[in-house]
This record gives sequence, C-alpha cells and structure tokens, in this order.
Amino acid sequence: MSTIYFTSDHHFGHRNIIKYSERPFKDVDEMDQTMIDRWNEKVKPGDKVYHLGDIALCSPARFNEIMDQLNGDVYLIKGNHEKTAMACRERFVWVRDFHELILDDPDTHKGTQLVALFHYSMKVWNASHWGTYHLYGHSHGALPDDPKSRSFDIGVDCHDFYPLSYAEVKEIMNKKSWTPPFKGR
Repeated sequence: MSTIYFTSDHHFGHRNIIKYSERPFKDVDEMDQTMIDRWNEKVKPGDKVYHLGDIALCSPARFNEIMDQLNGDVYLIKGNHEKTAMACRERFVWVRDFHELILDDPDTHKGTQLVALFHYSMKVWNASHWGTYHLYGHSHGALPDDPKSRSFDIGVDCHDFYPLSYAEVKEIMNKKSWTPPFKGR
C-alpha cells in the first residue's frame, strides 16, 4: 500500500530562493541535494506525492536529472513558476490547477477526508465549514498560521525541507482549535 505525501515550493535549481527565503544552504547544489535526500528519506518508490507548485526553476535537462533521483509518483498542482515543469509535463502523473482529493480515513465522521489542494492560500474552500482540509504553498512560511482554520502551508520552507505524509498532515490539523461554524444550530 502506498503512502500519500504533500509538499510544495522546492524551487529546485533556483539560486535566488536561498536569499529570498533565507534558506540555510551555501549554494544551489547543496540545497537541491539536501531536498532530494530529505524527499527520499520519507518517500518510497510507489508512494504518491502531491506537489503544490513551484517545483523547479532550472533547465529541463537539470530538472530531469533531479526527477530521476526522486522516489514516488508525482502529481503536480501548478504554481506560478512552472515553465520548467510544463516543458517536462510527462514526468508527472497529471498536472492540474486545483484538485480535491478524497482520502479514506476511518477516523472521520463519514470515513473519508476531503483535502483541497491549491498553490495559493484560500480563506474558504469546498466544505470548509464541515472540516475539510486545505493545503497550500506559495507563501514560503510568510503567512501566519490560523489555528482555527483547517489549512496550512505545506511548503518545504515550513517543514525543514521534508514532504509530509497524510498522517503528519492529519496530526497538525487535529491540533488546531477548529470548530464547526454550525455546531449547535
């Protein structure tokens, strides 16, 4: 059985992101290798990885070298920096602007969990009032987390450059103080 992971905003090959996001790497080669290693530390062949955009800013040749090293089947939600990814579209299971993922989860009321996947943060999303999750990237940790919202930044800058499994996402969501807006009505 495959494990499902979520991540965003690797910016593989993007030298300036080290400065822009204050990443702790001496150069782009160290950054790329660290992120490849941390990806593969968790993700195994056959696992599913939902990447929420801005995967790379490098040549298609370099991107293909990186993709050859990454475990798992990658599904891409487009971000605002996808020129390289679109030149290598065949490297992904699919590419979409937005996706609503339905996961089996026996701990939920109806036995499934809806997860809204988008590159950008949203205030509300489909069934957010029923406790569905929303994962986003783009902000590189610059948006303050809302402890009352079942959403958060899944980007690598917020998670020590690791992807997060569904179990880890669920653990974070369960620590939030979200309450249904219609409870008691």
